[in-house]
Amino acid sequence: MAGTTPGTPRVLRAMNDRAALDLLLEHGPLSRTRIGKLTGLSKPTASQLLARLEAAGLVVVTGTTEGRPGPSAQLYAINGGVAHAAGLDVTPERIRAAVADITGATVGEFELPTPGRRADSVVRQVTDALEGAVKEAGLTRTDVHRLVIGTPGAFDPSTGRLRYASHLPGWHSPTLLDELAAALPMPVEYENDVNLAAVAEQRLGAAHGHDNFVLLWNEEGLGAAVVIGGRLHRGFTGGAGEVGFLPVPGTPLVRQVTKANSGGFQELAGAQALPRLARELGLEDIGSGPHAEVATALVARAAENDSGPYGELLDAFATGLATGLASMVAVLDPELVVLSGEVIAAGGEPLRTRVQSELTELAASRPRLVLGAVRRHPVLRGALESALATTRDEVFDTSR
Repeated sequence: MAGTTPGTPRVLRAMNDRAALDLLLEHGPLSRTRIGKLTGLSKPTASQLLARLEAAGLVVVTGTTEGRPGPSAQLYAINGGVAHAAGLDVTPERIRAAVADITGATVGEFELPTPGRRADSVVRQVTDALEGAVKEAGLTRTDVHRLVIGTPGAFDPSTGRLRYASHLPGWHSPTLLDELAAALPMPVEYENDVNLAAVAEQRLGAAHGHDNFVLLWNEEGLGAAVVIGGRLHRGFTGGAGEVGFLPVPGTPLVRQVTKANSGGFQELAGAQALPRLARELGLEDIGSGPHAEVATALVARAAENDSGPYGELLDAFATGLATGLASMVAVLDPELVVLSGEVIAAGGEPLRTRVQSELTELAASRPRLVLGAVRRHPVLRGALESALATTRDEVFDTSR
């Protein structure tokens, strides 16, 4: 196309524009002089660039430098309101929604409880959850540039049907994606929830700067995300990382795993295993409620009372986690393993050090283990980051 040949003035200007916009995203408000130094552009070129971006509505003047020798200088920042993106985190119990402006700042959140809802009301649930977040942000649905929805399991790219998540009622209809596309006014993408937690850690958290890592997730279910060469590895049907189904030593061999919605690793180290382990160790005050809540409370108590039966509970849990991780490490040889999800996070450093010690004995390669750093709604944050990445590419493209 005319004007888009690499090396032409328009493309070079667009590259400089994008470099400046990325610097403003990373650093916040910057002066013309600072942008020039960071990009290597001359002052006249930096001035032209900022004037161009301001005219396009992409940057705004937010104030002036203060407290420095010499005259004050104008500070420029990304115009957050130029576009918005949304994310949804779906579980059987609730849909959590959020809207962020193009800088990544969350401007609206909403949570829709869904237990007991009819399975045929999924489209209504999605639109209601999104509407709640949009309304909280003072926007309308048409203001949202893109939406990313995170669910357990994965939508098979060859059939468009959700797999590996039989516990999510209503999401298995062969026409669901078409119905959602008809009901929503923006482009919609779908991603596995654990994959989105990995996106959040890669962009903002413990895996920042790492191109090859595994994220092990433990909440209602046990799963993993695999990042190779800086990109998510999803597998042929989207099922890469469904390690809850992984056969492991120490548990009976589970057959028909998708019908059982479980497998050896899930039985050994999933949330449902913690109450059983606690009873075997003679712990009485186990509590009641959903598996993940009970398991999280038990692991948190064990991390605080790191001795006796509670220490043994933490030891057994760490061994179970390391057993499954050893198989993944043998195949993938990652440079880093991120431990994430509420159940694991509750164990903190006492659990991490135990898992690291066990993995050192069970695996030939020895990746570094770290705790996830994105603690507040990591799946939702990952959905927003994923939606924002595409939105920025589209909105920040000044070569068009």
